[in-house]
Amino acid sequence: MRKILAIGILVCFSLTACKHTDASKRPLPVQTMKLVMWDMLKADEWYLVRSLKDSTLRTKKENIQLFEQVFQIHGITRDRFYSSYRYYEAHPLEMKVLIDSIDLYAGRERNKVYENHGQAKK
Repeated sequence: MRKILAIGILVCFSLTACKHTDASKRPLPVQTMKLVMWDMLKADEWYLVRSLKDSTLRTKKENIQLFEQVFQIHGITRDRFYSSYRYYEAHPLEMKVLIDSIDLYAGRERNKVYENHGQAKK
């Protein structure tokens, strides 16, 4: 009986020790990742539109600078974002939740634009 109890306690300690991880190594939560990815999509779209008019932006790698600004705004590093992105890629169900969340957020943002545009005409 003592052996079983000792093994049980040992297993509990080992499991709790394994769960203790550095916060910076955990992926960004879906809500945070959603906002970062939304801002990155907007920055990339802005870059694409601008680069059609000004081809020198491509040589300056302006899109990379825009992404760095997005990371600074959200208080994360490039490494943290890309490690989180790789995590979501490796976990399809969680990636689906993230993509669905971005899609819903995009719809709400689009509705805000249309509502504001309609109020401006009145």
